[in-house]
Amino acid sequence: MPRQARIDGTGAIHHIIVRGIEKRKIFDDDEDMEFFMRRLSLILEETKTACYAWALIPNHFHLLLRTGASPVSTVMRRLLTGYAQYYNKRHNRHGHLFQNRYKSILCEEEAYLFELVRYIHLNPLRANIVKTMDELDQHPYGGQSIIVNGKLSFMDADYILMQFDKSKRKARKMYREFVEAGVSKKRRDDLTGGGLIRSSGGWEALTAKRAKGFKAKGDERILGSSDFVERILSESEDTLNNSLRLKLEGYDINRLAVKVEEISGINPLKARGKYRAAVRARRIFCYWAVRELGFQGTEIGRLLGISQPGVSLSVMDGEKIVIEEKLRLNEDGN
Repeated sequence: MPRQARIDGTGAIHHIIVRGIEKRKIFDDDEDMEFFMRRLSLILEETKTACYAWALIPNHFHLLLRTGASPVSTVMRRLLTGYAQYYNKRHNRHGHLFQNRYKSILCEEEAYLFELVRYIHLNPLRANIVKTMDELDQHPYGGQSIIVNGKLSFMDADYILMQFDKSKRKARKMYREFVEAGVSKKRRDDLTGGGLIRSSGGWEALTAKRAKGFKAKGDERILGSSDFVERILSESEDTLNNSLRLKLEGYDINRLAVKVEEISGINPLKARGKYRAAVRARRIFCYWAVRELGFQGTEIGRLLGISQPGVSLSVMDGEKIVIEEKLRLNEDGN
């Protein structure tokens, strides 16, 4: 069966799970983990991607990310490729480091944010890397220690704390109690797999609902209520259909460049330099190329002679220009 395309969008929250091939280690020691964290921090900053939870285990890791200026697929491609190259070189090995492609689950924030943060941050304890909650609070390779101790980090701990209370001191206490309460609870497998089963709260809950005539929309890539799943799938289909329609109408890189030149008086494929008009043209071009036509940021970066992070920022700025100036890519209002 063909693999389903990943679903994403600005502001979407994703639970990312990456495992080592054949369950082998991907982190041998602290030096590996420190390199991984530095690379992750750099990429999150460049792509304006928020991180709400994370945990590094010797043979896998978890991330809870909110899409920013770049798709999560771009963030993960840069993270995994760079880390695999580093790891193979340092440990004198060859071949794939990670198991197949990583799992990415788009999550309904209101219903699952707290549970996912708790689930991810309890991973080192459940994996016996640490033995107690006090040890978990000090463990350097998971987000629990960042939130509890107020350390500076690449993660947005403040966003999580503000969900508990306006006072950080009180919020940390409430958060700590919430996480500790999860230790005695049954492992939440519904948070990591199973499509409709996951979205319904597990097999037992789904069976009970079906006995009452319950029907719901499910999708392996989404964690949320039936209504949430249907809305995300509809939005994803609309985006895909729009991109396909534009391409069928003849929109490719060259025609897009001509369109931008009509608007700005500058061909973005030929313009160089940082003067205002050229920058504006490139931003509009990047936004339409990536968001409307579905081109990869790396491909657009090569055409324009700018870095992939530069393309991500241009997409974000281009979106503002297009919205503020009510620019349209074609006559149908897009």
